[in-house]
Amino acid sequence: MNKVIESFLTPLSFAWNSVYRLRRFSYHYGFLHTNKFAVPIISIGNLTFGGTGKTPFTLWLANFMAERGKRSMILTRGYKGKLERERGILRSDIKLGFNPVEYGDEAILLARRLKNGAVVVGKNRSDNLKKYFSPERPDVVFLDDGHQHLKIHRDLNIVLFDALLPLERYRVAPLGYLREGPTALKDADIIVIGHCDQVDKGKVDKLEAWIKKYCSEKISFVHISYKTTGIFDTNYLKVSGPSLLAGKRVIAFSGIASPNSFFAMLAKLGAELVRSLAFDDHHYFTYQEIETLIDMADKANALLITTEKDIVKVRRVYETDKIRYLGVDIDFSKGYETLVEKVLNVLY
Repeated sequence: MNKVIESFLTPLSFAWNSVYRLRRFSYHYGFLHTNKFAVPIISIGNLTFGGTGKTPFTLWLANFMAERGKRSMILTRGYKGKLERERGILRSDIKLGFNPVEYGDEAILLARRLKNGAVVVGKNRSDNLKKYFSPERPDVVFLDDGHQHLKIHRDLNIVLFDALLPLERYRVAPLGYLREGPTALKDADIIVIGHCDQVDKGKVDKLEAWIKKYCSEKISFVHISYKTTGIFDTNYLKVSGPSLLAGKRVIAFSGIASPNSFFAMLAKLGAELVRSLAFDDHHYFTYQEIETLIDMADKANALLITTEKDIVKVRRVYETDKIRYLGVDIDFSKGYETLVEKVLNVLY
């Protein structure tokens, strides 16, 4: 960054961080009220802007609970959905008929794959929990993107980082990508570092060392990556294993926060990436855009592949058998047992 620009932005970064530190201080010491509920609450959040894999990780946790007979409620903002400033609920036993324009793409993805529970959408998550708690009676509540949502008391704080983000970007906005300063990590119980398979170990070690400077001594680290589960059509039906892509010409497109990780995953599977098209995060595709993508793939004699989050929006505006999505799931390389122990301790 240019030194002149940095000198101009530094006071803004300091002011930004000061506001967040004062806010966190006010909640810690009772100057601002925190709502407590008679249910275990687990926050899954981050310090950075953009994606760190919160959605697939939240889904994994909720389904981990379902396998143990526990009903989950996921409180999410429903970013860029019409109900973001209102409220709405999606239940796991009703899979069809919901519009991502209303609920947001992430909420639809969560609800579709959730085994036992509900996804509640709306910016005011504390009021939404009050409204839906009695009729839903969840055994555990997950606060999606919750590290800055201090109005709700939580029993476990999980903070996610993306190993792909360069270390020099870990500065408070507008100097870097941090929403608030790293001192906020003192409230974290578990640190999850994603995409560990896409960087060298030295970079992960440096990131851990930086994080440890701001955390309690009891902090636990978990390393995850994302394993591919198959190729699926727009009806969410599996059409093949991921090995189908080896040696195939592929045009990839996505509207997620970290598109390069998706493109790298396709390349790792042996796909020949003819084009890699990155749209804005949460982008709502138009009929014409999809027509253009299909035409592009036809002319290049290539497969058209996107993400599960994007297929939610594609299928609302266009019916086609020419687009596939790559299914992914969480894969642990470090800290699984510790994570399970701490999560279960919240319940019992």
